[in-house]
Amino acid sequence: MSKPQVSIVMGSDSDLDIMREAGKALEEFGIQYEIDVTSAHRSPDRTADYARKASGRGIKVIIAGAGGAAHLAGVRYKCRQEFR
Repeated sequence: MSKPQVSIVMGSDSDLDIMREAGKALEEFGIQYEIDVTSAHRSPDRTADYARKASGRGIKVIIAGAGGAAHLAGVRYKCRQEFR
């Protein structure tokens, strides 16, 4: 099995059902992905670390979903820009 190129992340497991739909779409195209729950609000250090290390894991695309909060996508974007 090859390394995932896409990371699907969300701020809460309450978003898991809808975010799994993104995974199903990727599977239709044969694209490997990882999926995780990490909150930019409740665990900002873990979330930042996750984003910083994404490219080292071979991740090319991050799909971030955060229900009613925009923190998740913003933290990931910022960390990806700082560590290129």
